[in-house]
Amino acid sequence: MLLKTLFSVAAASIYAGFAAAQDLPPIEVLGNKFFFSNNGSQFYIKGIAYQADTANATTGQSINDPLADFETCSRDIPYLQAVDTNVVRIYAVNTSFDHSQCMQALNDAGIYVIADLSAPRSSVNRLSPSWDLELYNQYTSVVDLFANYTNVLGFFAGNEVTNNYTNTDASAFVKAAIRDMKSYIRERNYRSIPVGYSSNDDEDTRVAIADYFACGDEDVKADFYGINMYEWCGNSTYRGSGYADRTAEFRNLSIPIFFSEYGCNAIRPREFSEVETLFGDDMTDVWSGGIVYMYFEESNNYGLVSIDGNNVRTLDDYNYYSSEIRRVSPSSANNASYTASSTSLSCPRTGRYWQASTDLPPTPDRNLCQCMGASLSCVVDDDVSEDDYQDLFDYVCGEISCDGIQGNGTSGDYGAYSFCSPQAKLSFVLNLYYEAQGASQSDCDFSGSASLQTASIQSGCSSALAQIGSSGMNQASASANFSGGSSSTTAARITQSGSGSVTVQGSSSSSSTHSASATKESTAISSAEFNLFQVILSSIATISVVAGMGFALA
Repeated sequence: MLLKTLFSVAAASIYAGFAAAQDLPPIEVLGNKFFFSNNGSQFYIKGIAYQADTANATTGQSINDPLADFETCSRDIPYLQAVDTNVVRIYAVNTSFDHSQCMQALNDAGIYVIADLSAPRSSVNRLSPSWDLELYNQYTSVVDLFANYTNVLGFFAGNEVTNNYTNTDASAFVKAAIRDMKSYIRERNYRSIPVGYSSNDDEDTRVAIADYFACGDEDVKADFYGINMYEWCGNSTYRGSGYADRTAEFRNLSIPIFFSEYGCNAIRPREFSEVETLFGDDMTDVWSGGIVYMYFEESNNYGLVSIDGNNVRTLDDYNYYSSEIRRVSPSSANNASYTASSTSLSCPRTGRYWQASTDLPPTPDRNLCQCMGASLSCVVDDDVSEDDYQDLFDYVCGEISCDGIQGNGTSGDYGAYSFCSPQAKLSFVLNLYYEAQGASQSDCDFSGSASLQTASIQSGCSSALAQIGSSGMNQASASANFSGGSSSTTAARITQSGSGSVTVQGSSSSSSTHSASATKESTAISSAEFNLFQVILSSIATISVVAGMGFALA
């Protein structure tokens, strides 16, 4: 009789779900807090990291994207709802896939998304940092894909890029990405979507890096800040865990801060006794909640559930977390009566443990790279493998200055062409060497790796190139407008790897973006076509968890 009742309730919920919910209200930032845009009440993140290891992606995929697989997300959403989840963190997305069904389903379940803009092979490299056209195009493609969903809380422009005091210079490149994504969102007339950063919990840099990303003008600083926090292990306390010290350290941070990951598993099962403290009065004046790491059980043993095909089994961690998160009720402010205690912050001083300049790399500009490429006489041949570029760089840069293509996040010195493609940058320095040697044909051979082309400076390029100068060390205030017509296929190909537009303004017309409201009909149709039995099983799982029945699908 009970099973029959459960199936009846599950079926009723399925058919009721065909009437999609209204779009969730965007989350806004005011001072160091998040607020619902529709009623001004404070928003606390009760989140779960929701992405299986990319190494487990199916053949031919580079990213295991849970938001592009409706069968997966519809299976899991009931389990997320049952533990009061209002945010999922997604570490990488495949922008070639459609995400509308899962985004609509999350919206209907009251769940927001924080998406990382980077991808496994497209992110700022802490060992050799750059902010270039390839990364710019990757980041803007994610923004374009998700900008029109109101349940996108925000974007992370980086995750643990600087992870100790030896690579703090990399933070300058991530902060440039934040600046440029905020600018891109404005230029495309998207709604104001917060862009932030997720850091590790490094003793030497934890305060300086938070201050660094929170300082500066509104168009440069991060909108929010996450810290991957694993200090509370087992049954600790507010003071014994280090939470009290961290709260004191970040009390004056002028932007929202939250745990972008938490859930130490040094002692298992995890009982999540920290949840009551995180959402208690000792911390809520500073912190805006946190994101548990993670939903899927994998070899690192951080999972809340175990997946076997389409079957979900809740683990002890899930049950303990459910018990803790469902009983918290953090104190809430309202933006109508809230006044931020601090709206600005001084940037950290340079010292032993912090050496990132507040002078940031230039915004990548495809047109400028193309203008430069067409203006060169000596260029690398198309058939030279990029794997062989380094030998050429090593030789040429030992003979002439290559500052025009390099960037230094410590000194704040950046070449005007530091963001161009490797081919464009190599051609630039080969041409410098060619000219320095006297510009004879033999000076542009490099053992058959380069050749001459007819240089051309278009009228739309001349002002910018003149301001930059032949060494590439000055910055151009004039806009570059490359319209093609180069005299060589080599020149046209020089910026092929960074071919995304960076100068388009106005509202988006991309077919890859969908508002939640515009996809309601297609989502309902797809839901009807989805395997009914699987959805019933998911609904039963939700009912069983909420009712405390203690069973899960196996």
